Amino acid sequence: MLNRRLYPDIEHALGQFPAVALLGPRQAGKTTLARSLAAKHADCLYLDLERPSDLAKLADPELFLSRHAGHLVVLDEIQRRPELFSILRALIDEDRRPGRFLLLGSASPQLLRQASESLAGRISFHELSPFDVSEVQPDQAELPRFWSRGGYPLSWLAKSDESSVAWRESFIVTHLERDIPAFGIRVPGATLRRFWQMLAHLHGQMWNASRLASGFGVSAPTVQHYLEILEATYMVRRLPPLHANLSKRLVKSPKIYLRDSGLLHALLGLRTLDDLAGHPVVGASWEGWVLEQIAQLLPSPWQLSFYRTAAGAEIDVVAERGNRRIGFEIKFSSAPALSKGFWSAMSDLKLERAYVVAPVETGYPLGQNVDVVSAVDLKELCAALV
Repeated sequence: MLNRRLYPDIEHALGQFPAVALLGPRQAGKTTLARSLAAKHADCLYLDLERPSDLAKLADPELFLSRHAGHLVVLDEIQRRPELFSILRALIDEDRRPGRFLLLGSASPQLLRQASESLAGRISFHELSPFDVSEVQPDQAELPRFWSRGGYPLSWLAKSDESSVAWRESFIVTHLERDIPAFGIRVPGATLRRFWQMLAHLHGQMWNASRLASGFGVSAPTVQHYLEILEATYMVRRLPPLHANLSKRLVKSPKIYLRDSGLLHALLGLRTLDDLAGHPVVGASWEGWVLEQIAQLLPSPWQLSFYRTAAGAEIDVVAERGNRRIGFEIKFSSAPALSKGFWSAMSDLKLERAYVVAPVETGYPLGQNVDVVSAVDLKELCAALV
């Protein structure tokens, strides 16, 4: 068992809100975390809405749940019964005691819409992603394997690289053929897989719907719809451009990343670290993996974007909180060098500090308010940015 960073946050939220939603992709560990929390609550009721026997108990959900009003009720895969939200709202309004419901969902659009409408002010949302460096705590020798396999628990903990690859390939098939159709989305699995693989080849690049639609043989709104499906199910991250009030011509298109490096490598057929090291995507893969670590580890008020101007000023990640701005440049090099565009971006944005995240053993200063840091140290670095 690895301790999940989100555990104390969920525990705290259950003491504050009548309902807590734990969202994230399948197989990220939501059920394991929920069962661990439930073990601390006497007579907790756990219902998996994918099991017919548990669904049968909810034939009259209001009557059944009212009988368990004094206990924590965990509803797993809640998006399968969206009509429950209005009933939960009525039950919560009768008794606003905190810690009544823990809802687990695989991030369907239906879930988010229903919850925001029905349980506004009554629910706290939390996202559980696959493992990050703070949970795995890899040393410098283990870090490449963690990057190669990605953070899904069963991929990272597999006994061999072959087993890890096999699990990821199975996950991709299951997500396309079972999970997405279960959300009510009617797109052929083969079509969405082809699109997903195209995104893998464009990992870390600017989103251009028209160009991608032309290569894919469909309309721009159609590829936009495909992107939204993968984004809504936590497979893809869309990193927006920075909208700053500067006298610069800024890039306006977002950048697209596959959120889990292990799935990226599986979609590209990269089965080993040697395969990855010799592939043109290696730099972009490292960039996306580091971005995901930053996104998971930074405290929630920080907002992430990237900065690029028509003149060539650029920085990979800009973290903003109020009037504060921190920069992250991501380099796959043991001796990272910074371009003129980086220094221009730092001047344009008046960054408080900037960090160059690279596969180095120990960090060192590179310039005024600019430090090279190891990915292993991201946990402490992000925790310090309060």
